[in-house]
Amino acid sequence: MSADFLGVGWTSPVSLSSNGQVEMAHYEKAVHQSIWMILSTAPGERLMRPDFGCGIHDLVFASNSAATIGQLSNAVNQALIQWEPRIDLLSVEVFPDPDLPGRLLIQINYQVRTTNNRFNLVYPFYLE
Repeated sequence: MSADFLGVGWTSPVSLSSNGQVEMAHYEKAVHQSIWMILSTAPGERLMRPDFGCGIHDLVFASNSAATIGQLSNAVNQALIQWEPRIDLLSVEVFPDPDLPGRLLIQINYQVRTTNNRFNLVYPFYLE
């Protein structure tokens, strides 16, 4: 398999290049942006695909507890396994942000299947 399988798509957020063309995200950057989009979308938010997204948004006003951390980790695992077939999910770790009370950091370690390259992404999640 080649990296072409990883795809090319519009950047998120959509932006224009210096020549006025829509900026494109290529290959592993497209995968990274896809993961971010999955986590940023609440189920029911997209009219034509109401089941798309991640259920972490239901926990926005939850307490900062071990139960909330477990629920966040589980929701991220389920969403990425369902919606991002180009990766192998290696781990999802959720921990309190030492710099900002009321924010949890979701660290996602993944491997792109076609290239075997490993990446991580840290997604901030605000409880308040």
